[in-house]
Amino acid sequence: MLKKNYFLEKLNSGKPVLGTWIMMPSALTVDIIASTGVDFVIIDREHGPISFETAQEMAMACESRGVSPIMRVGDIERSFIQNALDIGMHGIQVPNVDTKQNAADVVKFSKYPPMGDRGFSPFTRAGDYSIHNATILTKTANKNTAVILNIEGKDAVNNFDEILEVENADIYFVGLFDLSKALGIPGDVSNPMVIDALAEIIKKANKAGKFVGTIATTKEKMAEFLEMGVKYMVYLVDCEILRSGYESVVDSFNQEIK
Repeated sequence: MLKKNYFLEKLNSGKPVLGTWIMMPSALTVDIIASTGVDFVIIDREHGPISFETAQEMAMACESRGVSPIMRVGDIERSFIQNALDIGMHGIQVPNVDTKQNAADVVKFSKYPPMGDRGFSPFTRAGDYSIHNATILTKTANKNTAVILNIEGKDAVNNFDEILEVENADIYFVGLFDLSKALGIPGDVSNPMVIDALAEIIKKANKAGKFVGTIATTKEKMAEFLEMGVKYMVYLVDCEILRSGYESVVDSFNQEIK
């Protein structure tokens, strides 16, 4: 990627960043969300019905607002990561990173040599579609592309010290919902077992000079996680904010007509 990475630059300056999940395949929706001043959005291709073609349009909408588009792909798969980065994502977020080898593979697929072994073509949105960028693309993209690893299972927590040893990963995202499922308490994301695991990961990552992210489902949780040291803050999901907003209006209406 040749463009400036807005959210990563802010993170590296010492400031936390705020974003949200995007499940709805709509560039218009992303444009509306980006107009609010968020730092990034995560375009979700693990659980969301979003094609790469639509995702590219969503990335364009983000950048027009100075917001970084990130894609969560469905698996540790070279082609998924390649496609996401070629259409101009500022970062790649990968689920189910449970081992040091998993982490190494993500970095390998995300970075050009000498950091990794990403496939190379300047004739993409990431390369500004131009052969004239061929000599600068690899070095610039290696610097500007964020690698985000999801830590969301028992093995990931147990192997986190080894996962931290892999170079050129930037952020470790603790998936509270998947972690709660792995711990046998699905959905109980405020359970002390989940919060203790998050706190331990923050402690280890901070010692290694790395950033930790997670999802906050309320403003109170957002404040709590910031206090704990979370720097990559994801607040809820587009469809839930839309649904709950209209639900609140319907509830108020029904109260008035009783």
